[in-house]
Amino acid sequence: MDAQHFYAVVNSRIGKYRKADGGKVGEWVGDRVAIRHLNSCIVDKAELVCANSNFPQTPMASSVEIFDTATMRHVRSISLGVRDGSLTWVERHNGRWWAGFANYDAPRGYLGRTHRDTKIVIFNDDWAEVGGYALPDSVLERLPPTSISGGSFGPDGLLYLTGHDAPEFYVVRIPAQGPVMEHIATIPAPLEGQAWAWDRSAERTIFGITRKKAEVVVMAVPPVG
Repeated sequence: MDAQHFYAVVNSRIGKYRKADGGKVGEWVGDRVAIRHLNSCIVDKAELVCANSNFPQTPMASSVEIFDTATMRHVRSISLGVRDGSLTWVERHNGRWWAGFANYDAPRGYLGRTHRDTKIVIFNDDWAEVGGYALPDSVLERLPPTSISGGSFGPDGLLYLTGHDAPEFYVVRIPAQGPVMEHIATIPAPLEGQAWAWDRSAERTIFGITRKKAEVVVMAVPPVG
């Protein structure tokens, strides 16, 4: 999302659409071999920053792909290499890059990992890993056999997460101590997980998708007490 447009993402394609009337105004189509699974994007100033992985191939490898929002031209790629998980979301928060790495249950699991190995990793500006968090059991127990697909920090500083299919958001908080995020709320949502984005130009509004109906969904998110 930006002030005037929303960006629809599917594997190796991105469409740019006007928020006002849904009209398509731009598109990027990539090489399906190099860009296999774009899962989500966020607008960072004038750039579209996207999470890409080689899912479902193994070993799991990921990259961050960056585009010019005005021209939809691909401008640079940051390879994160082979990692113990597939990158599903990435965004800037508190001067660092935060990223979600998904793991799945069999038969999509790799090297014995399961959904419980899903994690959040923090990178610095040079994309060196500088920290991270595990997810609490109360979130993990709602994921099988898949993982976290969407994630983004809300205007309240809380991290909102979605799984692969369940119509709900998991709201977590950075803990004052320890390596595990704190689960503070679960919010019903009219979308089936997957990726989504905050509309930063509106108050507590999210744009998401419902794959079954092939529709974009606009949701007002209630405050979390």
